Amino acid sequence: MPHRFGATAVVAALCSLALFAAAPPAPAATGGGHRPDHDSVVGALAATLLSPATANSRPPGANTDPAKPCLPGADRHAHPRPVVLIHGTAENAYDNWNVMAPALANAGYCVYAVNYGATGPLSALGAKATGPIEDSAKELATYVDRVLRTTGARKVDLVGHSQGAGPMPRQYLKFEGGAAKVHRLVGLAPDNHGTTVSGLGAVLRTVAPVTDTVVGPGALEQVTGSRFLAALNAGGDTRPGVRYTVLATTYDKVVTPYTSGFLSAPADDPGAVTNLTLQDVCPGDASGHLAISYSPNAVNLTLDALDPARRGTWSCVNVLGIPPLP
Repeated sequence: MPHRFGATAVVAALCSLALFAAAPPAPAATGGGHRPDHDSVVGALAATLLSPATANSRPPGANTDPAKPCLPGADRHAHPRPVVLIHGTAENAYDNWNVMAPALANAGYCVYAVNYGATGPLSALGAKATGPIEDSAKELATYVDRVLRTTGARKVDLVGHSQGAGPMPRQYLKFEGGAAKVHRLVGLAPDNHGTTVSGLGAVLRTVAPVTDTVVGPGALEQVTGSRFLAALNAGGDTRPGVRYTVLATTYDKVVTPYTSGFLSAPADDPGAVTNLTLQDVCPGDASGHLAISYSPNAVNLTLDALDPARRGTWSCVNVLGIPPLP
């Protein structure tokens, strides 16, 4: 991220996110009272450069405090399940969800955005989700329980990016009792089966003590072949009763191969999983790893996943990337 470039440029390549991948400004997918502070990932990152405290701010349209009630405008009749947004590695709720959160809120959803995994030296720079994924999953369990108590809902929907789209919430679903409390997981650019980090995975392992100290243990846990991923994926990718939507991008240079994010549905419930590639739906969208959460097309596909009845109500727009950034 801009304010972290000198200290954490390596983190951008190693932590399952692309800190400078960007799309040009694009409006939120729906109209309404909640507006993004920043229409592009670059704008949100620049805000944290000017004020590091922004990294702990709530994104427009969402609560970060699970004890606070739904924001005005939430239609609990149309959308009875709150949506919990889960940011990726070395990100935070504000810079990850500045466009997605207001779009969901304007569509009538009650939106919460969790900050988690703030351990190690990078946390002072606003880079969260760097701690052990097992611990982060426990944080999510506590957070979801509080959201359910606050709202009176029986279940939530989860929408995540990168680590927050796959490994962390799936750890929660499998090992922390989350499957009974979650209806759907929508994952943007997840690394469900690990990443080679464009060939840097072997380097990460070679300098594992340094990686754990500087970046945090959550990074190595996401590298292809980790013991964490072996345990997570043993016995199948999914949990009974949960619906899964994966949205990958062919321009992803952080989760490599990008197909690592795709999940396999159980034989007795083939409809439990929907795997999508952004460019198969919108060929003119060149969003990369981080920029995907700012893509208006990805926002619309997320809204479609949460409410299948709205499908077919929008059209793709072209989104430019900034090659060769990931």
